[in-house]
Amino acid sequence: MRVKRQKCHRKSVRFYTSCFGLRQPFKVLCDGTFVHHLITNTIKPADTAISNILSAAPVKLFTTRCVLAELKRLGTSYFQALEAAHQLFTASCDHEKNKSADACIKDVIGQNNPEHFFVATQDTDLRKKFQEIPGVPIIFGLRNSLFLESPSAFQRQFVKTSEEARLHMTALDRKMLQKRSRNRSVDEEANNSSGENEDFVDQKIGIQDERKTPTARKATSMKDRVQFKRKKAKGPNPLSCRKKSREKPKLVLEKWSFNTGKERWRKFCEKQEQETEEIMWRQKHGERWLMLSRPNENLSDVLTQI
Repeated sequence: MRVKRQKCHRKSVRFYTSCFGLRQPFKVLCDGTFVHHLITNTIKPADTAISNILSAAPVKLFTTRCVLAELKRLGTSYFQALEAAHQLFTASCDHEKNKSADACIKDVIGQNNPEHFFVATQDTDLRKKFQEIPGVPIIFGLRNSLFLESPSAFQRQFVKTSEEARLHMTALDRKMLQKRSRNRSVDEEANNSSGENEDFVDQKIGIQDERKTPTARKATSMKDRVQFKRKKAKGPNPLSCRKKSREKPKLVLEKWSFNTGKERWRKFCEKQEQETEEIMWRQKHGERWLMLSRPNENLSDVLTQI
């Protein structure tokens, strides 16, 4: 049952928003009976409970000065309802003296509900009255749950007739269309007359051109010819070209000169001479005798002394 109820509420909200221009945040005008019903059945918070009915849309709750005055006159039994009503926004009512709550709400709603109010009430007579006014959705409570009344047959018929009226042309639209057609015919006549004058002038110009010399005709014909531009050579397509290969860095070798080679040869010869001298000395004296006689001296030092 709860799912079906939510579907019905969603359909009715869509009907009022699309046909009568109700927009978020929705404004709800509450009377004293509805506020008292919320308190007695402990439906708190009231704004969230009403927003759940209206497809979880943001809601602003309103009341009027006449409703507050009526709750105050009812005495202590409606004291909590009076305190709760003081916390709501107050909608401006134009009448100077206080009226009954029903009359005040009727004046605020008027004939076509210009402020786009949702009316929350428990009064059955007031609900029947607003069912005959187009664009007035009604909210009421039943025990600890709230309901949104589906659009009445009068409201549906009003929407249907208004849509059919949009399809047909009104008297004002017909007059505007006739006026435009007259202006268009006048403009066409003016254009036709100007076209005839232009043809007469063109004929005169053609006669003058025939009287001109043939040399002049040749010159004009040369200028009138279409000059085609030569196609310039275009570069290659960069996407079809092969990419340039990056050159590998070359190893830089040391420059060889004649002087460096000569110096190396000299050192090589000196080393060879030293080795031959050592070999000759060992053959003559014997390496073993040299190591026993001079154990702490190097062979190179001994050779230098000799």
